[in-house]
Amino acid sequence: MFSSSLLDKKKCFLSFFFTEHESWLRFMSRSYIKSLIISFWKIIVVISNNRNAFLFLFLLEGPNQENDLSGSHEKQHIFMINIYPHDFLVLFYFGKAGFTSPAQSGMMAGLNLSLAEFSFFGSILTIGGLVGAALSGKLADLLGRRGALWVSNSFCMTGWLMIAYSQAAWSLDIGRLFLGVAAGLSCYVVPVYIVEISPKQIRGAFTAVNALVMSSSVSITFLVGSATSWKTLALISTVPCVLEFVGLFFIPESPRWLSRNGRVKESVAALQRLRGNNTNITKEAAEIKIYMENLQEEFKEDCFFELFKPRYSRVISVGIGLLVLQQVGGLSGYTFYMSSIFHKSGFPNNIGVSITSAVQLVTSILGLIIVDKYGRRSLLTVATVMMCMGSLITGLSFLFQSYALLNNYTPISALIGVSVFFVSITVGIGGIPWVMVSEMTPINVKGSAGTLCNLTSWSCNWFVSYTFNFLFQWSTSGVFFIYSIISGLGILFVLKMVPETRGRSLEEIQADITR
Repeated sequence: MFSSSLLDKKKCFLSFFFTEHESWLRFMSRSYIKSLIISFWKIIVVISNNRNAFLFLFLLEGPNQENDLSGSHEKQHIFMINIYPHDFLVLFYFGKAGFTSPAQSGMMAGLNLSLAEFSFFGSILTIGGLVGAALSGKLADLLGRRGALWVSNSFCMTGWLMIAYSQAAWSLDIGRLFLGVAAGLSCYVVPVYIVEISPKQIRGAFTAVNALVMSSSVSITFLVGSATSWKTLALISTVPCVLEFVGLFFIPESPRWLSRNGRVKESVAALQRLRGNNTNITKEAAEIKIYMENLQEEFKEDCFFELFKPRYSRVISVGIGLLVLQQVGGLSGYTFYMSSIFHKSGFPNNIGVSITSAVQLVTSILGLIIVDKYGRRSLLTVATVMMCMGSLITGLSFLFQSYALLNNYTPISALIGVSVFFVSITVGIGGIPWVMVSEMTPINVKGSAGTLCNLTSWSCNWFVSYTFNFLFQWSTSGVFFIYSIISGLGILFVLKMVPETRGRSLEEIQADITR
């Protein structure tokens, strides 16, 4: 047991740095390696439920404002139950997007693959994503959020192992297909689970942590892959999957899913565990119970055609509109072909990727801090404006290059344009659309709505990644002007259609938007 004087000294030393967002600032201000160490300790706390273990975690993360464990119990308890598994899950689910870049030369030489075979290996991920998207809503409804994550994680582990031990192109492709299925499932289930278990005051911050890990995972995978063989990288990628699979045994099911399925006592127990034993959950539990009872009395069970009723028109329009804006605004083009963009502009590729990754990391931390302070709608508006400006700057860079104007400034202006675009992704347009889909959709149609939105997102992902090279060859500037125009229309869409959901319970949001 640590003495109170040690806690007082630590509080005195750290108090200058912490504001009302101290929990999140503490987490993100440390190195990623230290956050992983803390994550490992969190699972020990969850398993053992030992006060001394919790005190050690308390010292690692810093004291709260009252220098009392119970004061921050709600945040720390839900943090360790929720974030631990998804740190690892998202890290290498989305790190798979960075797998092909460092692995390409080794895989093609080691397995004697042609360029066409390797290109198919890379592109089949999207096909798997479409399959996973089609299954995501129903699996999450039938098996629960946790059960769907187990299925997703099983596909992920199998996929990485097949790639690691592949001796031919066909097994590589099947493994990559499985990774796509896992990604298609997790794209929907992870944000839904986080939104459904998080307190309304800090719901945005939890989803921002998820977005932060997503944005940094590609860079981490690229760095690890640059120092190891592709087989070793694939094997390393299975480690987070194993940790995730085990971690899922120690987190509760979504209380709202349990209540929806008539398991009210289990729902209350899960909510109490999420909020902490000392937290009064009577009001929140009653709100969930009453809302679910009203749904069962007034509306039919989840059916795809229910989505086309007038009461759900705004939910579906906003959800699909934001996801189309996210993808058709150029996300896949920038992400998959960043090297081609930097190469064409004359900027060194490795330096460009490193700078862009650093910018994403910093702005992800910023988004984590401000998402619950300024709201989803405000951040989406700012992010869409930046998305438009980023593509406009990039397009102008290539336009001037084509006329041999300001050639010395083309590389740096292209870097600025690409960086501004990715800032828009990490600040808002990358993660908030999925958060809002999860927040706005009533649970009685969440499965069908999630499937529809997920399929739309992955279809647009494929369309943009498929057409980018053709458009880039047609006009190096024109493709970015198209993205800029789409983003400009997106600004009007956000201002006109998107509601604010910050600080409101899911039941309040869904009742209001489906009137």
